[in-house]
Amino acid sequence: MSAKTETTDHLGAADSVVAWHRHEGVVRLTVNRPKALNALNEEVIEALETALDALERDAELRGVLISGAGDKAFVAGADITRMRELTAPEARAFAGRAQTVLKRLERLPVPVVALVNGFCLGGGCELALACDWAVAGDNAVFGQPEVQLGIIPGFGGTQRLPRRVGPAMALELVTTGRKIDAAEALRIGLVNQVMPQAELDTYAETLGDELRASAPGAVGTAKRALYDGMEQPLDSALALETGLFALCFAGDEQAEGMAAFVEKRPARF
Repeated sequence: MSAKTETTDHLGAADSVVAWHRHEGVVRLTVNRPKALNALNEEVIEALETALDALERDAELRGVLISGAGDKAFVAGADITRMRELTAPEARAFAGRAQTVLKRLERLPVPVVALVNGFCLGGGCELALACDWAVAGDNAVFGQPEVQLGIIPGFGGTQRLPRRVGPAMALELVTTGRKIDAAEALRIGLVNQVMPQAELDTYAETLGDELRASAPGAVGTAKRALYDGMEQPLDSALALETGLFALCFAGDEQAEGMAAFVEKRPARF
């Protein structure tokens, strides 16, 4: 087995604040501060930056899964004990750095999926929103409770949440700070699926197999078409899709995928 396909922690010890587990092109990043309910602080943001430096260079990357350590929280929010001491300029810098990290995560050319277990609040909800989709355990709790602390979401929540669930529902959640359970999160479109907490790891394994079976270049192109197209009028978005569709026929993946279909065999991407 090559170094690329080994199951290993590439970014350091298992007690790192962001643990790293890679298997055959699918990487699982785990925010690893369970005693603090995996709250985001400068150290976690820096560790995510380091992870992204590696992921952006990984030509064999097929998918990224984000989770939180322990059975109580995905990420319960930003670290309030640190945030309460910030000045306005320091708060701007902290939010700006976090937004940059989440934007890089969102723009990876592979599916990025949040596996939400337990509390997913504040910055944790914003981290999940920066993923392409989220799957929740039945014990998950979501919310943007920042107004109850005298602030607003600062890691992209006021922008990504309405794009995910619509402006009226986003306004309700952001202005009341109300928390919702996994079933409500599914109803409003905040998550794609809800399952028993114990089944999240099985889902991760199945999803990894699905991602490895898809053509990586086509996946990245599809993601680009979807995200870039949403920001354009329909006519120009359709033109974008046409151009990217045609571009697929200039590479090897289309030839292999269609040959495999005709020959009734698995494609080798």
